[in-house]
Amino acid sequence: MRALPSLTLLATALLAGCVSVNTQGDPARAGFGPPPNDSLNATVWYQLSTERDMIYAQTYRAAGRVLEQALADESWDALPRGDRAAATFEGVVHGLPRAIIVDVDETVLDNSAHQARMIRDGTEFSDESWDAWVQQRAAPALAGAVEFLDGAARHGVTVFYVSNREAAQAEATVANLRAAGFPIRSEAQFLGKGTQVPGCEGKASDKGCRRQLVGRTYRVLMQFGDQVGDFVDIASNTREGRRQAMAPYADWVGERWWVLPNPVYGSWEPALFGNDWSQGAAERRAAKEAALEDLRP
Repeated sequence: MRALPSLTLLATALLAGCVSVNTQGDPARAGFGPPPNDSLNATVWYQLSTERDMIYAQTYRAAGRVLEQALADESWDALPRGDRAAATFEGVVHGLPRAIIVDVDETVLDNSAHQARMIRDGTEFSDESWDAWVQQRAAPALAGAVEFLDGAARHGVTVFYVSNREAAQAEATVANLRAAGFPIRSEAQFLGKGTQVPGCEGKASDKGCRRQLVGRTYRVLMQFGDQVGDFVDIASNTREGRRQAMAPYADWVGERWWVLPNPVYGSWEPALFGNDWSQGAAERRAAKEAALEDLRP
């Protein structure tokens, strides 16, 4: 009977040795355990960390303090010059009603539950699964967003929700925003992808035309988003192209432009693999690993 523990230990050691040899330090890649998922850690942080809520709360709280200055300054304008139609730019923002532009997803609404479903189901983004989530109308508000925008609305500021949700998803999105407590009187305050803007043409996902539409009749005090493209259109979606698009407005960050964190998804990701989503997950992952800088001598 006393020989059994020794046999058990021997079998365990042999099994452990086999695992060590076969996995080469990564059991998932050797067929053990779940396959790698690039968004797992980012989604866990985004959905469950206290730090995320702290960042959102401090951003919206700081914006609330700057809002008083923006309201008092009749020349204050948060639109890039290209989004401000010439007829309304030369000092003509004076006297216009005031507005704030916010992105929706991961700026005021939390969609991490949709990302969690994809991780658990082992799937990637699809229009069908996303639309099902939008129609559920269940995304909760992010920390500080309702309080800030409600306070702005009480000062007579109109909030425009400029989103790359489809324009056809307006009803569900507006219902979700209202249920979460956001100030939105009319569906006209939601400007989704596919919104027609007379006299302006651009790529469907670019928001420049929609920002210009708001700027034709409003002075925009602030913009909020989680992507560079929420503030200014990007001519070339590369790392350098994104920096160049942002550079002229660097001084606006934390005053007119307010950036929220989104490590889960965004146009920053395809910029690392040539914007070619036809590549498989392994190829995209390899390109992202290659882009990392480890600063070794």
